[in-house]
Amino acid sequence: MFHLRPTVAAIALVSLLLSSANAIRSFPNKVTPGGGDETQRGFDTFKQFIEAPEYRNGAECPLLGINDLVSACDPLLVHIAMTLDLEYLRGTIAAIHSVLKHASCPENIFFHFIASKTNSANQSDLSRIIQSTFPSLSFKVYLFDEKLVSDLISSSIRQALENPLNYARSYLADLLPPCVKRVIYLDSDIVVVDDIQKLWKIPLTGSRTIGAPEYCHTNFTKYFNDEFWFDTKFSEVFAGKKPCYFNTGVMVMDLVKWREGDYRRKIEGWMEIHKERRIYELGSLPPFLLVFGGDVEAIDHRWNQHGLGGDNVMGRCRSLHPGPVSVLHWSGKGKPWARLDARTPCPVDYLWAPYDLYRPPPPPQPRPPRTYTLTDIFFNTL
Repeated sequence: MFHLRPTVAAIALVSLLLSSANAIRSFPNKVTPGGGDETQRGFDTFKQFIEAPEYRNGAECPLLGINDLVSACDPLLVHIAMTLDLEYLRGTIAAIHSVLKHASCPENIFFHFIASKTNSANQSDLSRIIQSTFPSLSFKVYLFDEKLVSDLISSSIRQALENPLNYARSYLADLLPPCVKRVIYLDSDIVVVDDIQKLWKIPLTGSRTIGAPEYCHTNFTKYFNDEFWFDTKFSEVFAGKKPCYFNTGVMVMDLVKWREGDYRRKIEGWMEIHKERRIYELGSLPPFLLVFGGDVEAIDHRWNQHGLGGDNVMGRCRSLHPGPVSVLHWSGKGKPWARLDARTPCPVDYLWAPYDLYRPPPPPQPRPPRTYTLTDIFFNTL
């Protein structure tokens, strides 16, 4: 057998093919909303969500805007704030879908999405995903500067609780326009199975700035450690009050009272103390308990059936609480989309599934068998 020496042109062609192959192999993987890596190059994330049905107002709904333009300052709007990132995007979209599906006036709802400023390159992509999934949705995306809280966040019982976006709810009064006087804050791991107008209309009486379901049978002391309770200058914050546990994943917030009371600064103050003295374990919740405990508008428990994700360590299955349900909340370690994908769902996860608009990308198609030409053999490029 004999070999012919490749020409200079052949060598250059081989070098070009090798350099192109290296470029493809080094292409960064995309993180998908399902929690895995999307290695199919060029697959757009927004194609993983199907378009939601179009939900229209009933005849009894007040008319908004002029010429179909909706201003965020329209006094007839229902305002909802949520965080927006890739990790929980699938949950966020399911939550939006559930709100619209059960709303009596879905076109009168305005969503305010808070995204990370450090990942601002993703802002346009996230906006495009929301717009393509809900073409008629009225919304705005705001950038949250994570530097505001990065130096105040301490390690928590679960790493996900250390995400700076968990603290964005404390900054809504600064991020949203001053004309927005009231907002419903929702976590991304919820679905609403009732008309959101009912929650919106609940009054916050007296000086109360937030409203949320309270759970007074829960042992409130366990949310703070001995370092806190043994120091009277800390524990006296609850003097004369009857504080109860409440979950911050569903809250009605009066932003006018929030701004007047400078509650952002009060929450930051407790975070600074915790950074030095380590007085609690759970992320962004304890500062809210410290500032508002004993002065919360108690809303019916139906508006936050929380804990469906199990505890913060194991995430074991839990069942629904007795009584009516308006909001299902998978707080805790276990998330319904992850358990459904892993084919290890809890019974309550099937209540979340009907609102899921995620569709996984098709599996990569096998390459057709390569045919070899005499040129391949001649230049030894096999």
